[in-house]
Amino acid sequence: MSQHKVVLLLGSNLGEQKKNVELALKKLKDAGNHISQTTEYLMSEPVEFVSSNIFCNIAAIIFTPLSPIQLLDCIKNIEVEMGRVNDSKVSGGYTDRIIDIDIIKYNELNFQSERLEIPHKKHLFERDFSRVLLKNFI
Repeated sequence: MSQHKVVLLLGSNLGEQKKNVELALKKLKDAGNHISQTTEYLMSEPVEFVSSNIFCNIAAIIFTPLSPIQLLDCIKNIEVEMGRVNDSKVSGGYTDRIIDIDIIKYNELNFQSERLEIPHKKHLFERDFSRVLLKNFI
């Protein structure tokens, strides 16, 4: 089975943020993905919404046998298992969240659907914290 190189961004601004991100990485691994590399943690202010809760963010390179949509479904299942109740695509806005996992790149694929855009242009070009985390990954 072929393995696809994927860049993810993970973040949490509720509860024990670092532990939430670590648990999400473990769940990704348990789902059959290989975590190849991670960045240092980066604390950042919320972007595009107001909150007093600071985010703990990390970037990761994983290798997965899953297709982009299968990986998105896997990620959404992990977010729900961990207690995430709102999805910005569904709710139309950003709020505090226990975990957020975004697919930034999937091989060199350009893909767009109602549910998924690869590469994730907001993280690549618009968000400072993302550019800091991704500078050695992209």
